[in-house]
Amino acid sequence: MKVLLFSCQPYDRASFVQAGTAFPALELHFSQAPLTASNAALAKGFAAICTFVNDPLDAATLQILHAGGTQVIALRCAGFNQVDLQAAQALGISIVRVPAYSPYAVAEHAVGLILALNRRLHRAFNRTREGDFSLHGLLGFDLHGKTCGVIGTGAIGLVFARIMQGFGCHVVACDPAPSAELQALNVSYTPLPELLACSDIVSLHCPLTEDTHHLINPTRLALMKPGAMLINTGRGALVDTQALIAALKCGQLGHVGLDVYEEEASLFFADHSDLPLQDDVLARLLTFPNVIITAHQAFFTQEAISAIADTTLNNLHDWQQGLPCNQVQG
Repeated sequence: MKVLLFSCQPYDRASFVQAGTAFPALELHFSQAPLTASNAALAKGFAAICTFVNDPLDAATLQILHAGGTQVIALRCAGFNQVDLQAAQALGISIVRVPAYSPYAVAEHAVGLILALNRRLHRAFNRTREGDFSLHGLLGFDLHGKTCGVIGTGAIGLVFARIMQGFGCHVVACDPAPSAELQALNVSYTPLPELLACSDIVSLHCPLTEDTHHLINPTRLALMKPGAMLINTGRGALVDTQALIAALKCGQLGHVGLDVYEEEASLFFADHSDLPLQDDVLARLLTFPNVIITAHQAFFTQEAISAIADTTLNNLHDWQQGLPCNQVQG
């Protein structure tokens, strides 16, 4: 079966070529271009395509893919909010995904953002390189004894909560499906308003759905402790970015760490350093000294990209054989 991978960076190609040796029946082709409706015709003749987190699979794009013979789309990510599942189902296109690759990668990146923001490591690094060895503006706080709120306790949220307990934090959580494992570790589940009101640090690890779109909005931000820290390694649209900026300006938020951004699709995973930044909202966020933004790299570990390639190709092999394959139901 011929497979075309879109949005394929050199590291993707390397991991898939290596994993592909175990799947000789899959003929892999690579395109660095992201998938769009305007170039979806490139997939003509490919029974399968593979896309990444910011490749839009709306009804118009799916129609073009279907007309070209695409029967299955393998998402090399866990989330599927970018897919029009009803349109895919109507066209008979199967959607498979990678439900878990390395929860440790994302959880550990979230913790890295917390440590860097709290101890101002980004500011200290630049300052000492310029010969400034003073400590003004670098005062942090002990994580030990602080309350950390975890929104979403799937595989990633579970790992993150355990790490924060290791720092001596009191962990509270919010999830419609509480984790028995976390409850056994004395993590208490609480409604979202109470979690926001009591937490010194809030970290988002929930999927993006209609119900969670702008989960963090002006009303929710107003409930948080003044000066609290917000971390988002989930999906950009979990947070209302304009409300986030307002909360930073007035001091309601003391620290913000983002690995995702609402309008990241046209920016992330590419080098734009030779061009003026056209996104005024992102430019405003980058002016705050208490904000760290990384370009959706939380997943990016050797273990994770290997697991993504292995699971994706297993999905396609199993789909071709009519076996269970992490298929997303519309």
